[in-house]
Amino acid sequence: MRLTARGLFRVKAALHGAAFLPLLWLLWALPAGRFSADPVPELLQYLGDWALRLLLLTLCVSPLAKGLKAAWLIRVRRPLGLWCFAYASLHLLVWLVLDLQLAWGQIGAEILDRGFITLGAVAWLILLLLAITSTQGWQRRLGRHWQQLHNGVYLVALLVPVHFWWAVKSGWMEPALYLGLSLALLWWRRDKLGRWWQRAYQGRRL
Repeated sequence: MRLTARGLFRVKAALHGAAFLPLLWLLWALPAGRFSADPVPELLQYLGDWALRLLLLTLCVSPLAKGLKAAWLIRVRRPLGLWCFAYASLHLLVWLVLDLQLAWGQIGAEILDRGFITLGAVAWLILLLLAITSTQGWQRRLGRHWQQLHNGVYLVALLVPVHFWWAVKSGWMEPALYLGLSLALLWWRRDKLGRWWQRAYQGRRL
């Protein structure tokens, strides 16, 4: 399955539009009173949910490209990943500004003392690094190390669903579903992950 440059542009434009829609809904929902009197926990979950969904969609690209024999799908992986980072950053921003009101001492203590927040912070730092180095320029600079670095997304794919599961106070079905999807997408890559782990282990031994 092939796609022209114009067709790819249209697909990317549609993807950006679709990824922006949850934010557009949020801009309407907040003044319309669609959230409770204390909207911060709901905002945190809403933005975190979309970050996780976009992360899983990003991981779906390779299996779909292979199954449909549509190599052009790989070209939409970067914008999906950047939107995932954008929602994760908004999730973090709500926590920092609205929940903890930039009380940096408390923020540091929360990150160190609460395990699910530690996992979330580590996942966001990895996503930040991947977003910064996602350009072709960085790909050229890093050479073969670029792919090794971007394999870090697989660690994020484990950390974020566990962060979600650990954070919820009641109801485990939704986080369990996300974790199951994440594990299934990682299982599809088991040969690649096995080779990556073997090379990393041999590198440490050397």
